[in-house]
Amino acid sequence: MKRIKFPIREKIKACGIACCTLLAVSCNSFLDIVPDNIPVIDHAFTNAMEAEKFLFTCYSYLPGSGEPSGNIGMTAGDEIWLNMPNHVASPAWDYIAKGVRSADRTQPNFWSGSDYTYPLFMAIRDCNIFLENVEDTSKVADLTVDKRARWIAEVKFLKAFYHYYLLRTYGPIPIVDKNLPVSASPEEVQVKRRPFDECVRYIVDLLDECNPDLPSVIANKQSELGRITKPINRALKAKVLLLAASPQFNGNSDYANFRNHDGELLFTPDPDPDKWALAADAAKEAIESAESAGHELFYFKDAPFEISETTKTQLSIRQAICERWNKEVVWGRSGGRGRAGAALQNACMPLLDGGMNINTVRGCIAPTLAIVEEFYTKNGVPIDEDKTLNFTKINELRTATADERYNFEQGYQTARINFDRENRFYADIGFDGGKWIMEYHPSRSDVDTYVLKAKRNQLGAGVVNGATSSTGYFTKKLVHWESGFGNTTTGVVEYAWPEIRLAEVYLMYAEALNEAEGPVADVHFYLNEVRKRAGLGTVEESWKNYSKNPTKPNTKEGMREIIRRERLIELALEGHRYWDLLRWKLATDYFNKPITGWDINQSQAVAYYQVKTIYNRSFVAPRDYLSPIDTKELNVNANLVQNPGW
Repeated sequence: MKRIKFPIREKIKACGIACCTLLAVSCNSFLDIVPDNIPVIDHAFTNAMEAEKFLFTCYSYLPGSGEPSGNIGMTAGDEIWLNMPNHVASPAWDYIAKGVRSADRTQPNFWSGSDYTYPLFMAIRDCNIFLENVEDTSKVADLTVDKRARWIAEVKFLKAFYHYYLLRTYGPIPIVDKNLPVSASPEEVQVKRRPFDECVRYIVDLLDECNPDLPSVIANKQSELGRITKPINRALKAKVLLLAASPQFNGNSDYANFRNHDGELLFTPDPDPDKWALAADAAKEAIESAESAGHELFYFKDAPFEISETTKTQLSIRQAICERWNKEVVWGRSGGRGRAGAALQNACMPLLDGGMNINTVRGCIAPTLAIVEEFYTKNGVPIDEDKTLNFTKINELRTATADERYNFEQGYQTARINFDRENRFYADIGFDGGKWIMEYHPSRSDVDTYVLKAKRNQLGAGVVNGATSSTGYFTKKLVHWESGFGNTTTGVVEYAWPEIRLAEVYLMYAEALNEAEGPVADVHFYLNEVRKRAGLGTVEESWKNYSKNPTKPNTKEGMREIIRRERLIELALEGHRYWDLLRWKLATDYFNKPITGWDINQSQAVAYYQVKTIYNRSFVAPRDYLSPIDTKELNVNANLVQNPGW
């Protein structure tokens, strides 16, 4: 059996049981064989305590979203670039972003597993084993009726999620509803990929089936936060249907002739506008489910010292991610590599002063110039649309004034593009000359706080080889403002990675509803709710007063562009942009541009602020829109077809 390396994965006793169930066959051979070691499986379901261990095994396959090694979207696209020598494990950057994948080098590989990557068909197999045993009321005799129903619902959700994750990555997949017995014939185990719409229906039906038995809120917050609830379930349903409605999978002509070996068409050739209405309905239901359970957009309120309204707004944005179990987090990932701990925050944090531990802070998760340009101006419109501000020369030097003291060190020279930007830019992005507030700074002030200085020979440039930004920008958004990085501070404050935030659900609804009905009132309302938290005016006000294209919000096409931009900004650096550009079928436009940043090896501002090409990315369409299936899988199962172009 192939060995899968999980160097950071937390081990639990039940994982040993789960692995034993796979010894009968190679995990590269069949997707849904139930192993012939029944005594071991029976022991796993002798009582509730043992069955609960197997339940947690089913959870343990969830991809590690709180680390760059597991959050594929974080480094596979064009918004974050790493450095060499690399201080962060990230197969998505090594293979996808650099364009070196092949059918023989398929990392990250969620089909059968690879370094830092969980085998999700194995996860589905374990989910099926759990369901077959716990749904049998003659087993686990001490399990109460309510708990049995809840556990079954949780595992059905996980099974749906794993199918969705594979579907988003590979396109049409085999549906593994039941495990086959060891006695199954060779023909039975040679499973084939099912049409995309059939996969979507299967996932959605499974989510609908299990939703009634899930709790609306977690009652036992000491030990159960992170487990599945109704709002999580409804939000995932909306994500699945939004994916199905999007151009990548809804009438994509590139897949018009993509078939199984028997000629079965795997995609419907014509776009179906009704899919947007289904996605909108699901997203509205997800909003109602979340809000009725107490979820709301996060606003920062309780600073331990006096801060300005500007800083309060920026901490509302930043801590919506980092504040542990805040009400905006619909699904927080607290277990194993799901949580955002020292590995992630150290990799984001630059060296801000001499008291920080130079052996831990790395600052190497670097936003690119492309994502820096994405953020709005302070007026809430794109930099190339603002009729009152000129961003033609983005590297032109400008000196910060006293009026800009919350975002810059007064008197410091930095690039024009860093000025006059919206609060999400200053909350998310660190840059040379910019303020970086942390709770433990001795001044207890948001004016006299840390200043990031990142040119050559300055602290932010790093003292360990490669342990700094490759672009001149740093990821502030993912660093908890109470985390400590020095010998006299308390250490990194871990938080549950926000797999789904309410802001995302609002934006899903706005996108789907606009496509279904145009820019109706609800589209504006939910979009403006997200903008309001960022300190921006409404879309109508901002475009009317500041944009060169004041009527843009009045049309479906104009609002589509605005919603997409809003989503790229609000969810920036969290791992969404890569997947969004794929499903919008825009990856060819974005991922064939060079990765750029400043010339970080320069010590003088004039030389430092020169745009430099760091890497020439390439994206081959339609090939790169779907991940390749490993050649070994195709050799074992003759019924599997490879994705187009691979």
